[in-house]
Amino acid sequence: MSLHPSLQTYADAWTHAVEAISELVSPLAESEWNRATPCPAWSVRDIVSHVIGLDCEMLGDPRPIHTLPRDLYHVQTESQRYMEMQVDVRRHHTAPEMTSELEYTIIRRSRQLRNESRDPSAKIRGPLGTEQTLEVASRVRAFDVWVHEQDLRTALNKPGNLDSPGAYVARDLLLQGLPKVVAEKAGAPASSAVVFDVNGPVEFLRTVRVDAEGKATVDSAPSLGPLVTIGMDWDIYFRLACGRVTYAAVRDRVKVEGDQDLGDAILRDFAVTP
Repeated sequence: MSLHPSLQTYADAWTHAVEAISELVSPLAESEWNRATPCPAWSVRDIVSHVIGLDCEMLGDPRPIHTLPRDLYHVQTESQRYMEMQVDVRRHHTAPEMTSELEYTIIRRSRQLRNESRDPSAKIRGPLGTEQTLEVASRVRAFDVWVHEQDLRTALNKPGNLDSPGAYVARDLLLQGLPKVVAEKAGAPASSAVVFDVNGPVEFLRTVRVDAEGKATVDSAPSLGPLVTIGMDWDIYFRLACGRVTYAAVRDRVKVEGDQDLGDAILRDFAVTP
C-alpha cells in the first residue's frame, strides 16, 4: 500500500462511486442508455462516457482527436468543449461497448491507485492544459464521480449512497464555494452572518461570516444573530449546489428564516460547479 494517506480518502470515494456506477449501468437495455439525466443535456451514455474519458486522462492516455458537431447548442465555452470531446466521441457506442470500456477503465485506474507512490503535491496534467496537484485532481475526481453516480440514480430511479464516502468529499468541496455564493453573488452586507442547517444522510451546520471588508469565510461555529438561516435536506443542498435543480423547483423543501430577500438571492444562484 504505497498510496499517500491524504489520498486514500479520495481513492476510497472514487472506488465506491465508480463501482456503483458500473452496477447501475451493467444491466441496462440499449434504450435505457439514452435516458435524460439531471446533468444538463447529457444522457446516461454521456455521463458514463464522461467518467470513462476523465479517468483515462488521469491514466495519462492521449485525448481523442475528434471534431465536435456544430449543433451541440449546450456547448458554449472552451471548458464545455473540452468536456464534451470525451462524451461525443462515444455517442454511437453500443451498451456492450460502453460497459466493457467502463470495466476496463476501472481495472486500469484501480491498479494505478494501488501502485501510486507520487507525493500529493506532485503536479499532473489538468483540463485545458492546466496543471493540478495530484491531491486536487484526486479530490475532484472523487467528487465528480459521486455526483454523476447520483445523476444516474435519478435518471434510473434508483436512489442510494447519499451518505457514501463520496458524499463527504462532495460536502467539503461544495462548502468551499459558499463564501462566494453569499458575499459575491448574493451581496450579503458587511459584518453579517448566514447560517446553513443541513439535515438528512449528511448533516452539518455551517456559518458564512462576512467581515467589515466584505470578505467571507465559512466555519462550523453557530452564529448568535444571523441575518438569515437556511435549512434543507442534504439531497436538495447538493443538487442546488451542483446546478441539478433550480430554487424555484424545490422552494417548498427549503426553509428560510430571517431576511427572506437575502435568502432568496443566495438560493437563486446557489450553484458552485462549472
